[in-house]
Amino acid sequence: MPIGGGTFTTQNKILPGAYINFVSLGSVVKMGTRGIAALPLELNWGPENKVFSIYAEDFNKTALTVFGYDPTAADILLVREALKRARTLLIYRVNSGGTKATATVGGMTVTAAYGGTRGNAISVAILTNADDATNVDVVTYLDGMVMDTQTVAKTSGSANLKANDFVTFGSAASLEAAVATTLTGGTNGTVNGAAHTAALNGFEVESFNVIGYPGDDDTTKALYATFVKRLRDDEGKKIVGVLYDYKGNNIGLINVKNGVVLTDGTTVTGDKAVAWVAGASAGAEINESLTNTAYDDAVDVDIKYTKSQFEAAIQAGEFVFYADYGTARVLTDINSLTDFGGGMTEDWTSNRVIRVLDGWANDVARIFGDSYIGKVTNSDTGRQLFKADLVSLALQYQDIDAISDFVSEDITIAQGVGKRDVAVDSALKPNDSMEKLYMTVVVN
Repeated sequence: MPIGGGTFTTQNKILPGAYINFVSLGSVVKMGTRGIAALPLELNWGPENKVFSIYAEDFNKTALTVFGYDPTAADILLVREALKRARTLLIYRVNSGGTKATATVGGMTVTAAYGGTRGNAISVAILTNADDATNVDVVTYLDGMVMDTQTVAKTSGSANLKANDFVTFGSAASLEAAVATTLTGGTNGTVNGAAHTAALNGFEVESFNVIGYPGDDDTTKALYATFVKRLRDDEGKKIVGVLYDYKGNNIGLINVKNGVVLTDGTTVTGDKAVAWVAGASAGAEINESLTNTAYDDAVDVDIKYTKSQFEAAIQAGEFVFYADYGTARVLTDINSLTDFGGGMTEDWTSNRVIRVLDGWANDVARIFGDSYIGKVTNSDTGRQLFKADLVSLALQYQDIDAISDFVSEDITIAQGVGKRDVAVDSALKPNDSMEKLYMTVVVN
């Protein structure tokens, strides 16, 4: 029977209708979005033993309930630094498993929603209702600020009380008035290798662009480096890792050398600056370089270097900040690659170039997985449909100046060794940003 008719954006409009059921791809193929960073963090409050998300646009209004602090608090500095550039931040609390603060208030046990020392800043009062003495107001405070108020009948006890963002209420047959009572006994969990392994297991099943470890433990840094390399090389998940003082010699690892000083006087040391670098690297589009980018709200660097030291840092594959008249800037947006071979040149040290290559690999894998695996016949017709989508994708890359000089002939496609295999060869010419000017001036 006829296969049917259809149209799609490709130069081989052969066998009209032979691939009607395959169309829906060429005209809707889009580049993947960026902006997702992942960090393992030590926090005094918040979800435990799982990965959770915080969005940049929601941070100011959700910081208090999610992290237990005002968004400007020093205790959540790394969250704030990452979200200066990242669109979404995935967090795993590596000090999960601590003790929840508790107190007995008016005959009722009150327990903090999460383990952690921040629970010790919570207090609960049971106050006689001003309008009806048979009712009481159960008030939850954080650092003396009212977070929740519930009015219930004394005789109903805790039956009608609902847990809020900060505490849960135990059972009580009746409620007696009680002054504000502070919860006590809250502790943070222990941070160790097992905690970071659990974090990596949680992150592995999530989608993100960049992961950072904002610490200086050498064993833990190696753990994250191995994780990044495995996902890139074995799983085909082209993520990037950001570490402090780690000579990874890998296009997928960024080695941060120093830190910055913020406008409020806070020093963000190199290991903590990993949070900003991770967020900025995730937020950078495939046609964007961080070279000479100003670190948001920074006025200086914590460690300054000479010209020769900067040159040595670049040759060592180190990501460095430099001071520029009241601003801290990225010297050059490079990864940790220092040994060239296997087709890699100095161009491969550019994170912008790697973002193009990684973006292409991730986009092609997504398109193939979403629209072709098990759905399209591995015939010349089906393969030409796939090529049409890849051409469409490459033209989008070219439209935003991520690549240059692309023509459809740069992509060839054929059946592989097996009947289910597709072999594709593609040639891309990534663009990079201007960094060095060489000028000769002839003076007459």
